[in-house]
Amino acid sequence: MNIDLNPVTHITVDAVGRPGERVFYLQGKNLEQEITLLVEKFQIQTLALAIENLMSELRERMPEIEDASPTYKEDEMLLEPPLDPLFRVGELSLGYDPEQDMMVLIAKEIAVDTPDADSENLSEVRFWCTRSQLWAMGRWGIELASRGRPVWPSTGEPILPPGEFSPKNNGHKTTP
Repeated sequence: MNIDLNPVTHITVDAVGRPGERVFYLQGKNLEQEITLLVEKFQIQTLALAIENLMSELRERMPEIEDASPTYKEDEMLLEPPLDPLFRVGELSLGYDPEQDMMVLIAKEIAVDTPDADSENLSEVRFWCTRSQLWAMGRWGIELASRGRPVWPSTGEPILPPGEFSPKNNGHKTTP
């Protein structure tokens, strides 16, 4: 199944749950439909970095195009229920159509490794958006990812709650 949301009226990433237990989503909609997909936190972080790099590259290569804006309002970046994901994302990629001055975020379904899985017919959703919509989503993704569990400055590994095993405790459980 291939779906084109062209153009989106809204696109966002967000998470539901407590830090350490959050479930991450990518959601886009247009006037006809809304698509929600499951993503991983690292995919949001990687996507945000790729968006920043692509926006910088576009400014360098095409200085004549109108400036885009990465600003967003947090309350406008929240998910809209119901959260019924179409599929879990395995791969995200970006593109730019200079004729339309539109960005495309392509989300491909993750291949399931089961005997009856058909890796040839994986679903794909293409979210067509303005440069500002995509850049704002990327900046929100950076903020969203930073709201997770605190990490050890030396390794970047999550600091676990007291009572849980952590390598930083030399293999010993801490007591609350």
